[in-house]
Amino acid sequence: MFGCLGNYVYLCRMKLLMPMMKISLQTAVLLLTMLAMVQCGQAQEEPALTEEELRVAASQRIYSTAVRTLVGDEKGIMLFPDADSVAVSKLLGGLTADAWMLVEDSTGRLLSARNAHQRMFPASLTKMMTCMLALERGTMGDTIRITEDVFLSKDSRVRLGDSYLLGDMIREMMLQSDNDAANAIAKNIGGDIPAFCQLMNEKAAYLGMDSTHFANPNGMPNDSTYSTARDLLVLARYCMRDSAFAAIVGTAFLDIPLTDGRHLPCQNTNLLLDSYEGCIGVKTGFTRRAGGCLASAATRHGTTLFLVLLHSKNQASRFAESTTLLDYGFRVAGN
Repeated sequence: MFGCLGNYVYLCRMKLLMPMMKISLQTAVLLLTMLAMVQCGQAQEEPALTEEELRVAASQRIYSTAVRTLVGDEKGIMLFPDADSVAVSKLLGGLTADAWMLVEDSTGRLLSARNAHQRMFPASLTKMMTCMLALERGTMGDTIRITEDVFLSKDSRVRLGDSYLLGDMIREMMLQSDNDAANAIAKNIGGDIPAFCQLMNEKAAYLGMDSTHFANPNGMPNDSTYSTARDLLVLARYCMRDSAFAAIVGTAFLDIPLTDGRHLPCQNTNLLLDSYEGCIGVKTGFTRRAGGCLASAATRHGTTLFLVLLHSKNQASRFAESTTLLDYGFRVAGN
């Protein structure tokens, strides 16, 4: 606007000087009008970002400038510099997890990390992507039947021949970390499991998860299924900005109906929902090769932290070590 006003003032001055110039007033007016139009056009603001673009940007925003690597720490642990480095080094250095990333969500400020860009097995944290794609692409009222081609793990709560509405099966999958439910959902959404995995990888690329590849919808051990703490943190933050997803993973218990009238009681495998103040999600994972994995989020006094922890010693340690990191995060988040 100020550029346009300046051109107008300049134009007025030019009119006063025209007798001393050899160009006509009409030519000067034309030239300056064209210049004003170009500059005013350039001064226009860029189109506002869409809600989806803002969501992706917020999920990817991670600022590490305020974090340093502890000098002499062979474990490569990063932490916030205002913390008591000696005490924190001893505290975090005792964790068995091979990788993690902890951020304050509203700013993306990195509070602690270890091997956050190292490719590792994600175990059932994979199901965050399966759930998100199902919510985005599926029809919640569709009837999904557990057939032989998806009943592969056979250690799931769903049984061969069971039928659920898609929305209910998604909830069962996330609360129980059900592998065969993930297969059935993948078949419903993608037509078959390989096609669904292609959708998973396309979504991962869209989110900037550059060190991630999915070969199945449930995270069962596969050398072609891998991710990093950083990539899974981006995914968790993106998913939790969907209200339907957040409601599912924030639920500690559900009595889930089958289409034949039976019900399946489901306790969420994420024990932090009951044991950690402010926990709002998100997903557990465990296999022998992946170790104990946990993506978690918690809110206290208006501050929300996101943490992804990978390859902890066992299923119990993933909760204890996530608690330690979240406690540390809330202590330093206000600094």
